[in-house]
Amino acid sequence: MSYFSEESILNLLYSYNPWWKNGIVQKDFDKPMKRIAFYESWNAFSNEEIRRTVLLSGARRTGKTTIMYQTIAKLIEMGISPKDIVFISFDHPLLKLCSIEDVLGIYKSNITTSQTLYCFFDEIQYSENWNAWLKVLYDTNPNIKIMATGSASPILADKTRESGLGRWTTILVPTLSFYEYCKLLNIEVGELPAGIKPTQIYLLEKTKQNEILNKLSSLQPHFIRYLQVGGFPELALSKDDIYAQRILREDIVDKALKRDLPALYPVRNISDIEKVFLYLCYNSSNIINMNTICKELQVTRNTLEKYVLYLEGANLIYISHLVNVGTKQVLKSQDKIYIADAALRNAVLMKDDITNDPLELGIIAETAVYKHVKAFNYKDVTKVGYYRAGDKDKEIDIVVQYAQNTKPIMIEVKYRDNSPITERDLIVELSQDDKLNMVITKTIDDFGLHEYKNGKKIFKIPAPVFLYLLGYVEAKGYEDSEE
Repeated sequence: MSYFSEESILNLLYSYNPWWKNGIVQKDFDKPMKRIAFYESWNAFSNEEIRRTVLLSGARRTGKTTIMYQTIAKLIEMGISPKDIVFISFDHPLLKLCSIEDVLGIYKSNITTSQTLYCFFDEIQYSENWNAWLKVLYDTNPNIKIMATGSASPILADKTRESGLGRWTTILVPTLSFYEYCKLLNIEVGELPAGIKPTQIYLLEKTKQNEILNKLSSLQPHFIRYLQVGGFPELALSKDDIYAQRILREDIVDKALKRDLPALYPVRNISDIEKVFLYLCYNSSNIINMNTICKELQVTRNTLEKYVLYLEGANLIYISHLVNVGTKQVLKSQDKIYIADAALRNAVLMKDDITNDPLELGIIAETAVYKHVKAFNYKDVTKVGYYRAGDKDKEIDIVVQYAQNTKPIMIEVKYRDNSPITERDLIVELSQDDKLNMVITKTIDDFGLHEYKNGKKIFKIPAPVFLYLLGYVEAKGYEDSEE
């Protein structure tokens, strides 16, 4: 039997699609907890009026494949024939050498005669000319539904643009939010007031604010662990945090840097991109100077700029650009870098215990806040960056600019003890009565409205409370619709 024979490919397809035989998706694949990204992808995938191919983009082990299995299970529950549903992983060595056309041809010749098909393609970027074939499938078969995953956002974006607009919906699958982490670990806090928004909590009555704070005050120790092990679902469930960090290094970081990126981008020197990522891990949440990095790492400016973009494309880092809020003269633009999940930084730098290191806690807390705000706003036409004006101390960590002529949301992260905000801080100076700026604090009792002698006000809110509420608000509408 030939290695590339139809029989070998068919056997592989049967191993990927056990529901063809038993009619169900096994529980190990169909996880009970559904994330926000599942609901978003299902809404796009099942929409009968606006047909789209759904592309799930995110780093390794964020749960993209789980979302596809959950979707398959839902289709079977709705009465769709299991044999009309096909899952194909193009990460497999054999399937990397086959075209989508060939594999689907074998599937349709041997498994189903239906014209209505539900196709799930894992790690689609490893299939040669995948974008062209998806375009053909979309254009020639109006009864086909397609969901695909990929770990490299720019490649997906570039290829979908090449194939024409209007056929694709890209759903970002970030690591777990703190709310999703708590839900996954069955950490209960009780019912919260409906319609609450963390950026508008200061508008509630004081009694309501205190009620929310009391219910969420128990989250502080869980938040510390969340900062250490991060938002990768499998690792969050692990009982051995040190082992979980090793898995992060070996299975997520190493494979992304040494296998995924060289396969997808023209990476000439793997050790150089490893050095760049290590440097960025050390400097997460900081403004980076490209000339300084080039000098210290001995790489060219062109190479460095490309590698930073590749790392962003692999969903390993976020790039925070300077946002001009139109109030002061903006300094020369430089970018801030955040590691995509705080635990990646801990794993790479081998920091297995950060609880007694205030500086480390501050860095990864700001990293976590930025990730949440960025992920929360990824669908909107927004700018999520930072603001800087005047001297070096005049900076605001996170700024969300929704549109021209609207007042931005400004957030300063002060996750440390005894770090007062004074009237001279930019976050206070730019605060206005109808759009109070926020300071994310460390201790659970550092909460509430703070008014200064000059009449300016800011609102302080502890990090676990703010991040839990941000995820809660986003998820609640989807979860209620399921009940």
